[in-house]
Amino acid sequence: MIPHAPADLGAALLESMVRIRKVEEAIAAHYPEQKMRCPVHLSIGQEAASAGVCAALRPDDLAMSGHRSHAHYLGKGGNLNAMIAEIYGKETGCCHGRGGSMHLVDLAAGFVGAVPIVGSTIPIATGLAFADRQLKRDRVTVAFLGEAATEEGVFHESVNFASLHKLPIVFVCENNLYSVYSPMSVRQPAHREVWQLAAGHGVTAHQGDGNDPLAVYELARASVAQARSGQGPVFLELKTYRWREHCGAGFDNHIGYRTEAEYQSWRERDPIATFERRLQAAGTFDAARFAQFNARLDAEIAQAFAEADHAPFPAATTLMNHVYAAS
Repeated sequence: MIPHAPADLGAALLESMVRIRKVEEAIAAHYPEQKMRCPVHLSIGQEAASAGVCAALRPDDLAMSGHRSHAHYLGKGGNLNAMIAEIYGKETGCCHGRGGSMHLVDLAAGFVGAVPIVGSTIPIATGLAFADRQLKRDRVTVAFLGEAATEEGVFHESVNFASLHKLPIVFVCENNLYSVYSPMSVRQPAHREVWQLAAGHGVTAHQGDGNDPLAVYELARASVAQARSGQGPVFLELKTYRWREHCGAGFDNHIGYRTEAEYQSWRERDPIATFERRLQAAGTFDAARFAQFNARLDAEIAQAFAEADHAPFPAATTLMNHVYAAS
C-alpha cells in the first residue's frame, strides 16, 4: 500500500522519474554523434531523489546543484528544450550555449544554477536562504550535493552558518557511494555515517532510501515544512547508485573500482521498475495512462533534440556578452 499519499502522487512521481531517465538515455544515445561538445554526468539510477524532493517544493522555492544536475533541473520544472539546446551549445540554451551540461540556470523555474566544482554551490544556496530570512520571504532553498561534497570545508562552514541562523534550507545529499572512482571505505571512517556529519553541527539530519520516491517525498515534505516554519535547516542523506560511468555516456565497470555483483544488486533495485510494480500491486497504476504518457514523452524528447540540432550557435559578435569584469 502507498502510505498517506494523495491519489495522483504515485503516478506523478513515476512519470517524473521516467521522464528524467528517458531524457538522460537520449543524451547517452546522441552523445557519440559529437554534437554535444561538453562533458555529461548522468544520474540514471538516481531518479527517485530528484522526483521525490522536487515534488515537495513550491514553484517559487529555489534549488541549486552540482555537476550531475540534469535530474534536478528537470524535477524543479526546468525547460527541456532549453536544457538540450544548452548541452548542444546553442543560443537557445538556458545559458545561451555558454555553459553546457554542468552550468544549467533557469530562474523562471527557481533553478538558480549548477556548477561542476564539488561543493561550490552549497554556500551560494546558503546565501539564498540567508537573504530570504533577512527579507522575511516565505521560501525554501534546496541544495543538492553528492556525498563527496560533505568532505569539503565549505560544506561544514555553510551548514554551521545555516544552523546558527536557522535558515530555511534543506541540504539533499545523494550518496551514490563513490567520489569519481573512490569508494567510501577509502574516504571515511567505517563507523561514521554521512548524515552524522551534519548532525554534528546541530542540524536535524535524516538518512533515507534514495531509491524509494515515496520515502524521499515524505522526508522532503517534512523537511521543507520544518525549514519554511523557521525551525532551521535539515540535512537528508539519500542512499542511491549511479549506473553509468562517472563522466560520460557509457559504462565503466570494467575499470575495476566496483564489482559487477555490486552493480547488479543495485540494478535489481531499479527505482522505476520497483515503484511501477508497487503501484500495480496497490491498484493505483493505470497502464493505459502510462502508455499515453510514454508516447507523449518520446515525442517531447525527440522534438527537443531536433530543435537543439537545428538551433543557431551564438554569434561571434556576442562573445563578450554575459561576461562580468571590473575595468
